Parts: sequence; C-alpha cells; structure tokens
Amino acid sequence: MLSALFLIAVLVATFATLPWTFGHEVIDGQTSTSRRFEATNPELALQPPSWSGESPYLLGSDHLGRDLLSRVLAGGGISLIVGLAAASTAVLLGGLWGMVAATAGPRVDGFMMRIVDVLYGLPYILIVVLLVVAVEGVLDRSGVILGSTESQWVNVLTLWIAIGAVSWLTMARVIRGQVLSLRSQPFMEACRAIGVPWKRQVWRHLLPNVIGPIAVYATLTVPMAMLSEAFLSFLGIGIREPLPSWGNLAASGLSEINGVRSHWWLLVWPCLLIALTLLSLNCLGEWLRIRLDPRQAEQSS
Repeated sequence: MLSALFLIAVLVATFATLPWTFGHEVIDGQTSTSRRFEATNPELALQPPSWSGESPYLLGSDHLGRDLLSRVLAGGGISLIVGLAAASTAVLLGGLWGMVAATAGPRVDGFMMRIVDVLYGLPYILIVVLLVVAVEGVLDRSGVILGSTESQWVNVLTLWIAIGAVSWLTMARVIRGQVLSLRSQPFMEACRAIGVPWKRQVWRHLLPNVIGPIAVYATLTVPMAMLSEAFLSFLGIGIREPLPSWGNLAASGLSEINGVRSHWWLLVWPCLLIALTLLSLNCLGEWLRIRLDPRQAEQSS
C-alpha cells in the first residue's frame, strides 16, 4: 500500500506539473524565451535547499542558477514516460512473440526463439549507440534540420525504441513458457478435440490465463526500463542537456561532489527519487505476483 501510494504521488507530481515545468515565466509583462526548468539565474547559482523562505529555491539551484525543483519534476516526468512507454512496447512485442511462438508449431517456435537467443547475445549499450547513430545518420542524409527542441525529443524517442527493442525478450520467453504449459492442460486438449478455432483458443482460453503473468512482468519491466534510461543518461548516451531526466541530473550532481565543498543537493534529490521509485515498483510487482499466483497466495496465507 505504501508503494502504491508513493507511486501515485510521484505520477501526479511529475505529470500534473509538466505544463508548469515546461511553461514560460512572465517577467514584467513579457514572456521568457526559456522554459521554466532551463531558466538560468547566475546570481543565485548553487543555492542550498531552503524551506524557510530565505532562498526562492525549495530544493536548491544548480551551477547555472536553475531551479532544481522544476528540473527534478520535469526530469521525473520524462523518465517515467520513457519507462512506461518502453514497458508497454515490451509487453506488446514480447506477449505477441511468445504467444505466436508457442502456438505456431515446433519449427516456427524453434526459429522464433533462436532469434530471441541471438538478440540476447548482443551488447545492450552497443544496440543503443547504433540506434542513436543510425537515427542521426538518417536525419543528416535526408537533409532534415531539427531545432533544439525537436532534437531533444528525437533523443527521447530513440531511447524509448532502444530500450523497448531489448526489454521484450524476457517477456517473450515467459509468455511462451506459460502458453506451452497451458496447452498441455485438459481444457485445452478438450478445445482441440472438439475443433475450437485457433483464434478462439487464443482469445477466449489462453490470453485470459496469461493476463496475470503479463501484468506482473509489465510492472517489473517499468523499473528495469527506468534504470536503463537513468544509466544511459548518466553515461551521456540517452537524454541530453538541457532536457532533464533523473539520470543526467544525477550525472551532473556527481561532478559537484568534491573535497573542497560538496553541493550534496544536486546528487541527493534525483538519486533518492530514482531509488524510491524503483523500490516501490518492485514491491508492487512482487505484491501482484503473490496476489495473481494461487500457489503463492496459499503459501503466504
């Protein structure tokens, strides 16, 4: 319950504030050209967090004087969007691939699962780098000139495709195993014996029985996708400045930790939110696994 409440609070705080964080401030009747999360104020650079009103920044500011609260909220929304989109892609591709492989016959099953084995052997970082280079190369050859905003969102889209292109492999194996197990059950043998069409077997008998594992692994795929986004952004491959994410905010904050003066708030807030969100998602996935698996429910009771 605590994990679910925390996740709801994070989703509401990050998504509901996107119009505010991506909006423009109005100063002296004129609309600023910078979005709120990238508006700079060098005079108030590296201000520590202030809850007493001494500083205008509740969570502090970075080395350019940007409000860390607006950057953390905007970065959380982007990280969650990438994680949810990649998890949805993994569920869709993996579920479809595993379902088709388990029901299409031994030869097709073997061919499709060998493709999964080959993709498992490819380095994850290499796939992401190749996708990024390929997208940039296609845009350069086509003569498309993107502005700063368009280029930032192209990086987000590329990262989503790269994470989703690898995350579905485990889902495909899990769904294939579940469907093969269900096909050996007596009710499926009865369906085949009375001549129930293949589509009806899938939609009316197989799919309802694998909804539980799909929901569980979808919940567990979201933190994996978010952690991959944070890791890649930390390395500078994923989402890039000035567009924030929890990963590149943590990377920027790490450089501000030194032996002379440590600006701890630049590293603590994004890392704390990443850790709590991933922990909550894993706890929620474990709870769903126990609730949706009758054998686990009997053992826990």
